[in-house]
Amino acid sequence: MASLTDSTGRSTAAPADLPTADDVVAHTLLNCLLREVSGPERQTVVADGHLLLRLPRRGVLLRVALRRTSLLGAHRFTGPVREERDGGWADVDWRRLAAHTRDELSLRTGVRNEEFLEQVASSHAAVAAALAAGPALRPAPGLPGDPLSAYLASEQSLLFGHRFHPTPKARTGDPRSWAAYAPETGASFPLRHLAVREHLIAQESAEPWATAALDRQRAGLPDGYLLLPAHPWQYETLRRHPLLRAALDRGDVLDLGPGGRPFAATASVRTLYDGETFLKFSLNVRITNCLRKNSSYELSGAVALTRALAPALSDLARRFPGSAVLREPAYRTLALPGPGGAPDRDLLEGFGVIVREGLPRRLAPGTTPLLAAAVADEYPTGAAHVSRLLAGADAATALDWWSAYLELLLPPVLAAYFDHGLVLEPHLQNVLLCVDGGGRPAQVLFRDLEGTKLLPERHADALAALPPEVAGPMTYDARRGWDRVVYCLLVNHVAELLAALADLHPEAEAALWARVRDTLRAYAGRHGCPPRLAALLAGVPLPAKANLLTRWERRPDRAAGYVRLPSPLAEDVLRGGDVMERSAR
Repeated sequence: MASLTDSTGRSTAAPADLPTADDVVAHTLLNCLLREVSGPERQTVVADGHLLLRLPRRGVLLRVALRRTSLLGAHRFTGPVREERDGGWADVDWRRLAAHTRDELSLRTGVRNEEFLEQVASSHAAVAAALAAGPALRPAPGLPGDPLSAYLASEQSLLFGHRFHPTPKARTGDPRSWAAYAPETGASFPLRHLAVREHLIAQESAEPWATAALDRQRAGLPDGYLLLPAHPWQYETLRRHPLLRAALDRGDVLDLGPGGRPFAATASVRTLYDGETFLKFSLNVRITNCLRKNSSYELSGAVALTRALAPALSDLARRFPGSAVLREPAYRTLALPGPGGAPDRDLLEGFGVIVREGLPRRLAPGTTPLLAAAVADEYPTGAAHVSRLLAGADAATALDWWSAYLELLLPPVLAAYFDHGLVLEPHLQNVLLCVDGGGRPAQVLFRDLEGTKLLPERHADALAALPPEVAGPMTYDARRGWDRVVYCLLVNHVAELLAALADLHPEAEAALWARVRDTLRAYAGRHGCPPRLAALLAGVPLPAKANLLTRWERRPDRAAGYVRLPSPLAEDVLRGGDVMERSAR
């Protein structure tokens, strides 16, 4: 058994087939440096089974062994990171590597970030705690099996998080307190229920069933009150707010305590699921980049988008019956007047809950939904991992599986952009891969309207009907929207799942990319080939979100920059894959 250290310095055990928290954090930092800093500045080389990476301003040369190289440059590492020191190579622990990263970024940008090392430490502590608890490592339902259990197991299997984010598991608050609510620990718990006088509730609904999904959580409320479910963590955070305390004393708000059926934490932490309905709560907690609360414009925006998207989503569902989007048709929150008479913003946003469609409304019969991030994870931490879906399969079978998935995933996202001016955000955590009884892709479900945007020139009338503070955040211009689509679809999603397949069949990596190109080219042939898609097929560099630099400069996600990666889609790159393709058939 390997060993790791938690936030208190105690030694804990990690499963022998998984990396330690120390190596996970070090490799993640190295991924970010390779993609955003040293790679673009041509300060890296692959030689003798190792990656060498220089931090030019800090004057540090790093080295790590490679398990596998990648056509996209997203290599797989193994073992400790080392630095050149006194003519030899010395191990660098994750703290020293984080300090090197801090120093290089300070010198590169002229910006200092006093939070950075603390956030890396927070992420390390969460990884260590997840490895120690490891619910996804315990025996999980096989596939086929109970679809709900298999689905929740996939949501709760992400022990390490985004491998191109410097602090993917960072959360404010005591990690020990989070154990009751974290997906990595298999958390499932009842909600805290408040009864609120109707005139102190703010809500909107685009579907009659949506607010009823909130009301059904608890029966027997006094006349004139509506139920407001709250995340237990958030209620503890806000219960001492003076306006809430006064409302509780007056009886305008009644604390009914915890109750109802338990909800399970999904991968996003704040979105919970009871098997029927997803509820997306506010949490006054920074998770990765952002404070995870539902801003007032996001509450109204979710319902406005659900209404505005109805024609487009109906068209996409008709044309691409193997895909669907989970709508967010309602929200409810607490609207206690502040000193000026307007609802207090901290409480309005802090208690905001968005209702998202549950799986039964969109799931194809006979399929099992799995979180795409769990299928594509670098390490097989759950039963949903592609290595388990394709256990024992040869390269030809893996390529066939891959083509089936690409046909489900790529066309509706491209059609949404080109035909409807709709920017979906299909990164790995926003997509559910639904498999049939044999583990073969049968459907994809897209979720989370927070990241879904409109191209303003295509939706001018709908946007003009909304308050500017709601309409503004719902849009991207065409270029930024395209970068977001390509990054989420190809770099974050397709490339990462392709990497997991290439881990099983390294000789087939070029053939796997050739299948991506074939699917894109087939779509272009059927639906026209707009200039942006033609450039993609020609192999122009791919946009990759600069998570490290965005976090370092403390920019909001909407203002995140992109770096450009050499594309494996160009035909001259893939020409060597022709032999692989034929040999795998």
